[in-house]
Amino acid sequence: MAVRHETELYQPVKAYFEAQGYDVKSEVMHCDLVALHPVSGETIIVELKKTFNLALLLQGIERLRLTEQVVLAVERNRKKSGAHNQRFGDLAELCRMLGLGLMTVTFFKTKAPVVEMLCEPGDMPVRGKRRVRVSRLLTEFRERSGDYNVGGSTKAKLVTAYMEKALRIAWALRVYGDMAPRKAAELSDVVRAASILQKNYYGWFERVDRGIYRLRDEGSNAVANYADVLDNWLLTKQSSTKGDLHYE
Repeated sequence: MAVRHETELYQPVKAYFEAQGYDVKSEVMHCDLVALHPVSGETIIVELKKTFNLALLLQGIERLRLTEQVVLAVERNRKKSGAHNQRFGDLAELCRMLGLGLMTVTFFKTKAPVVEMLCEPGDMPVRGKRRVRVSRLLTEFRERSGDYNVGGSTKAKLVTAYMEKALRIAWALRVYGDMAPRKAAELSDVVRAASILQKNYYGWFERVDRGIYRLRDEGSNAVANYADVLDNWLLTKQSSTKGDLHYE
């Protein structure tokens, strides 16, 4: 059940902290909620919003000037599980990186709201560096011969290192005709040419005999369409073959 106003979050959040022994008051020095523990003296500031947004995040960072214990509280709307501001795992990690806490309030028609603390203020980030993905990132960067894409593209087909290797194999087949994977690897400078030919991810190749592959029309079109990629590779390639290095 979606709330209409962020003020609806106040009572459930207040009850949550009162159950832990805090004294709670609202709108203290423009802070939505302030919880003060009578014994430890710990002070927690909570900022309330219907959804997680940049304004809430900036507000939380500003509150860190007053206390290290700052929590952002938002509604967990069960009907918007796919919305970007419902990606609570990612949002909690962002809050950890900034030293903020994050809590959600889920409302129901027939039972009391459920308050959940996703991360406490000062929690350390839980997602370490993904070394395997870092290695893949660097490999992908190094194996591209140039910059053939436009940053920010979402619908355009990207020229990856794998596609570039497939294009080089397609070029070799177009220029020199049907051949075995070993020969294709030699001419294209693609060590794993056999795997690319066998998997045929783009549908550019076909096996015509045992260990012999030819280029399909789709592959020939790709060579023409991505001529700039091949031009760049051919310019940097150390010429070790005989004959004309062209594909038109």
